[in-house]
Amino acid sequence: MKWNKGATEGIVVAGGQGKGKNLTQLSSPLGIFGDTLGTLYVADSENHRVMRWTQGDKKQGTVIVGGNGKGKGANQLQYPYGLSFDRHGNLYVADYDNNRVQRFSIE
Repeated sequence: MKWNKGATEGIVVAGGQGKGKNLTQLSSPLGIFGDTLGTLYVADSENHRVMRWTQGDKKQGTVIVGGNGKGKGANQLQYPYGLSFDRHGNLYVADYDNNRVQRFSIE
C-alpha cells in the first residue's frame, strides 16, 4: 500500500488480489525497495521470488529473481526476507532459509 502525505486511504501498488502465486498476487511480502523512477521491488517470501512492479503497472508484476521453486540453487530462494540495491544496480537478497545473501545483476 502507498500512503500519500495527508491521505486518509492508501493505494494498492502491488498485489491486492489475495494470497497466491500468480503475477497479480503475493504471499507474505516481507521486504520492499522503491527506486527513484517509482519502480517497486518486493521480496515475495512464501513464493520464493523477488517481484518488480513498474510505476503505472498496477495489474501485475514481473519475477526478476527466483520463481523456480524453493531451493538452494543459484536461481532459487528459500523465504527471501529483505532486499537492497547498491550504487551499481546490483540487487542483494537476504535468503533466510538458505542462510545467505545473494547478489544479482538486474537490468
